[in-house]
Amino acid sequence: MWTVWWVWIAGGFALGVAEVLLPGFIFLGFAAGAVLTGVLLGIGLSVSLPLTLLIFALLSLASWIALRATVGVKKGQVKLWDKDINDN
Repeated sequence: MWTVWWVWIAGGFALGVAEVLLPGFIFLGFAAGAVLTGVLLGIGLSVSLPLTLLIFALLSLASWIALRATVGVKKGQVKLWDKDINDN
């Protein structure tokens, strides 16, 4: 079952739905990793379960890093306060 391509893609879509319902930028990298793993299995990659899980982990990490760099925290997003409300 873990080497069937559509299981990985369906799991990726389920994780994408979880990201929409529970926003927090947690499930999005896992969703992209699962979909990419499903695509690799769909084009003919045939490996054992531990290697498939390693590929999933590496693809999830790479997609999380890429998503964090493109849509994550921007420079200058933190507000610095110069003056306190109690200062006169």
